[in-house]
Amino acid sequence: QVQLVESGGGLVQAGGSLRLSCAGSGRPLSSYGMGWFRQAPGKEREFVAAITWSNIITTYADSVKGRFTISRDNAKNTVYLLMDNLKPEDTAVYYCAGRRLPGIYIYGYEYDYWGQGTQVTVSS
Repeated sequence: QVQLVESGGGLVQAGGSLRLSCAGSGRPLSSYGMGWFRQAPGKEREFVAAITWSNIITTYADSVKGRFTISRDNAKNTVYLLMDNLKPEDTAVYYCAGRRLPGIYIYGYEYDYWGQGTQVTVSS
C-alpha cells in the first residue's frame, strides 16, 4: 500500500519557478511508473509529465516541454517536478500519481495511487 503527498505549490509571478515534491510512504517507489497531472477549474485533468525507473526515460506534454522537468530520488522515495518560466495558464491543482508497474503512463486511468494535490497559482 502506497500513500503519496504533494507539496511545494504556491503563488508565483509569471516567469518564476516552483519545485513540487511527491513523497511516498508505505512502499518504495523505485519500481513504480510515476507521473504528474494537473486540473484547472472547469477543465479536464491534463497529463503533465511521466517518469519510469530511471531519470533518463521521461515524457512531457507539449505545453510544458522545455519548461518543466520531472525527476525522482529513490533513496528519498520522492518524485519532483521542477517548473520554470511559469505562465498563467499553468495555474491548476497538480497531482502526483503512481502505478505499481514500471513504465511510462500518460492517460491517468493506468495509475493505482494518487495524491491529494497541491495548488499552483501563476499571476500575470
